[in-house]
Parts: sequence; C-alpha cells; structure tokens
Amino acid sequence: MELELQALITLAEEVARYGIKDGSRKINGRYIHSHLALRLEEFHEKLLEQIKGVDGMQFREVALVWYGMAEDVKVMGSFDGWIHGEQMSPESTASVTKFSTTIKLHPGRYEIKFLVDGEWQLSPELQILGEGPLANNLLVVE
Repeated sequence: MELELQALITLAEEVARYGIKDGSRKINGRYIHSHLALRLEEFHEKLLEQIKGVDGMQFREVALVWYGMAEDVKVMGSFDGWIHGEQMSPESTASVTKFSTTIKLHPGRYEIKFLVDGEWQLSPELQILGEGPLANNLLVVE
C-alpha cells in the first residue's frame, strides 16, 4: 500500500512539473490524467477494503461496577499497563454502595482488578484468572 501511494505521489509530481496545455490530457504523448485518476480509484478501493477490517478495532464502551462499602474504588488493568486505572463513581443506597464507570476499550481480553480503599480486590461477578495475589479478573470486550 505504501509503495502504491508513493507511485501515485510521483505521478502527481510529474503532472505538476510539466505544464499541461489547456484542453490537453497528454504529457509527452501520454494520457497522464486518466492514468492518475484510474490509479487513485484503485488505491481508494484497496483502502476501503482495509477500512472494513478496522471496524472490528473500534472502541467499545464497557460499563464496570463494584458493589461494597468503600470510600474510594478504582479499576486497574492491562488496558493501560496497570498505570493509571479508571476512577469509579459511587452511588449509595441504605445497605451498599455501587461504584461504576464506563471505559472505552478495543475488542480483546484484559486482566483487571479493583483497588478498593488501597487494597486489591476481585469481583465475584467476573471470571477469575490465576490464584492468590497474582489472581485477576478477566474482562472480555467483543
């Protein structure tokens, strides 16, 4: 694709370099405009085919929740290299607090864990991978 684009750029530069007389489509006896237009159209079609495959890589909005009594809850995970995480917003009821957030992720599999008042916690509502302190929840984004 990159080579085709470079060839089109070279062809366009050639068109720009040679002055074209009004009403003429030839440069040195060649129908350069129609050749350039045809190559651009073919390139456009190839690009559209590749874009179709990219649709699967669009971001998806993923809602996450944590239930429990806490002051501060953050979801951490492989989605950002376990660096920043995402702060969760509380909604209190009489007996329990629901923390929620929505994050945008590409389709894929992510390991996550909840940082609840400074302590790592797993959600019983999500699949668990591993054991002990290395255990994480699995988040699958389709």
